[in-house]
Amino acid sequence: MTTNSHKYIKDYPRPQLVREQWENLNGQWDFRFDDSQEGELGRWYEGLQADRKITVPFTYETKASGIGDESFHPCVWYERSVSVPAEAAGKRVILHFQAVDYETTLWVNGRHIGNHEGGYAAFSFDITEAVKLGGENRITVRATDSSSCTQPRGKQRWTPNSFGCWYVQTTGIWQTVWMEFVHPVHISRVKITPELERGSANFIYELGGFGSADVDGLSLQTTVRFDGKLIRSIETNVERGTVAVDVSVVNEAVGEWKIRPWHPNHPALYDVEMILKKDGQPIDTVYSYFGMRNIRIAGNQVILNHSPIYQRLLLDQGYWEDTHLTPPSEEAILEDIDKTLALGFNGVRKHQKLEDPRYLYWCDRKGLLVWSEMPSTFEFGDDAVERFTKEWMEVVRQHYNHPSIITWVPFNESWGVSDIATNRKQQQFTESIYHLTKAFDQMRPVIVNDGWEHTISDIITLHDYEELGADLAERYQDKEALLSNDFAHNKNRYPFAQGYGYRGQPVIISEYGGIAFTSEEGWGYGNQVRTEEEFLKRYEGVTQAIKDLPYVCGFCYTQITDVQQEVNGLLTIDRQPKVNMEAIRSINLKK
Repeated sequence: MTTNSHKYIKDYPRPQLVREQWENLNGQWDFRFDDSQEGELGRWYEGLQADRKITVPFTYETKASGIGDESFHPCVWYERSVSVPAEAAGKRVILHFQAVDYETTLWVNGRHIGNHEGGYAAFSFDITEAVKLGGENRITVRATDSSSCTQPRGKQRWTPNSFGCWYVQTTGIWQTVWMEFVHPVHISRVKITPELERGSANFIYELGGFGSADVDGLSLQTTVRFDGKLIRSIETNVERGTVAVDVSVVNEAVGEWKIRPWHPNHPALYDVEMILKKDGQPIDTVYSYFGMRNIRIAGNQVILNHSPIYQRLLLDQGYWEDTHLTPPSEEAILEDIDKTLALGFNGVRKHQKLEDPRYLYWCDRKGLLVWSEMPSTFEFGDDAVERFTKEWMEVVRQHYNHPSIITWVPFNESWGVSDIATNRKQQQFTESIYHLTKAFDQMRPVIVNDGWEHTISDIITLHDYEELGADLAERYQDKEALLSNDFAHNKNRYPFAQGYGYRGQPVIISEYGGIAFTSEEGWGYGNQVRTEEEFLKRYEGVTQAIKDLPYVCGFCYTQITDVQQEVNGLLTIDRQPKVNMEAIRSINLKK
């Protein structure tokens, strides 16, 4: 099925690399707690003997899972039977996990397949050698989690009870599990880099199975279309497992300017059909898309394509009442995006969460800017450095192609690097993550460390929950004093770590507001308000104060929805507006 010429399959978990044939393994699985972690020694992978069911991909902590137990269990097991058709003979059987928190071990028919560490990155296993064709196959998954603060956990609590802005933990499978059957040599990954100034797109393909099968006579055809019109088709001989292809997109078929750039106001997407051939015959066909856009820093402005972009961002933690971090449906994803746009925001800061790729797909389609932020660790040490670095680079590679992502945010408010103000080792860690990210993605800005105590950072971001617009305006009127570390702007935090200073970068107020209505339970920032009129007056006061600052080029309001004990959303946790949405939109769009 196609939508506006895009290869779109509802609920397809990986919209950036689509094959038409796939099998969704969400639904009922057998499930068992293993608090004493005896299952592996007891060989539970040979037959789980489960005592309950769970609905995947919802974690046992959620109501949607069918269990709804919010207490911490360090080890959980899943099992289900999967049929592999006889027609899969000669193909590789790939089992995909979009996200499992935190460590995963997989067995198929009692045979150990592999392990993965990390709660937010997608991963896959080739299970071909373990499956029985034309019959049922037992898939067994062991997931272990911990309360360790050296693993990237984001907003997941590490104590028995929720506190502050930390919520119920997420354990086990929390995004889609799925399976596909591919040729022994197949397209496993493609990195697409738009080069707007050159009028071309660069494709770097990685081929799975290359070197382990017959690779003579291989070629790769890259066909780019826009709105169904052919732009360019190039076929390249394949001589190694990595193939680079440059494709010009300059074509009069798209209009007088010959290129359609991607922008929030006109999110134009080019479609790509990628066909791997052997002796001229297709053996693997995948579909993707890209946006022609350029992001750069010029002085104190963020430039999208050729013009400064003022960013009106909404903090979005991506929680739902009955499913927690897991989107309950694709329709729920669309509702959040549509309401964000309706409120007059042009982007989101995805806070302490790597979102479902379907969310990013619809942001690409609808033109919603995204700041992609890594979930934090909360203690510094060798384990934290290793775990964070490995998973962060997995995430950057997986989400690189999405044109809606315009900023990487690896660190927030010194979480996990609490002594960064003076500790040289922690400063060097953030510098290394900055440079590693730039080595893979030279285009997007990287923020280190969002909110305060920056080291090297392409954008300087400040967090301030001042209630009154007049007080906020007075505090920020002297740019030179504010950005020279002469005074703390928030909780005795300074804009820069010691040894670092302002180099003329763009400045964005990336957290403010957090206004809550009077409530006996839950909290917001500052004094709560009693009426919609009070809410709108305060919202307009602080928002307009930020917009009136000539050196500030954007803001991020906290936040889109209530989240568990936080009641400072513009919407309730079930997505009902608390205030008139058109009134918020008018304030946001007012000059």
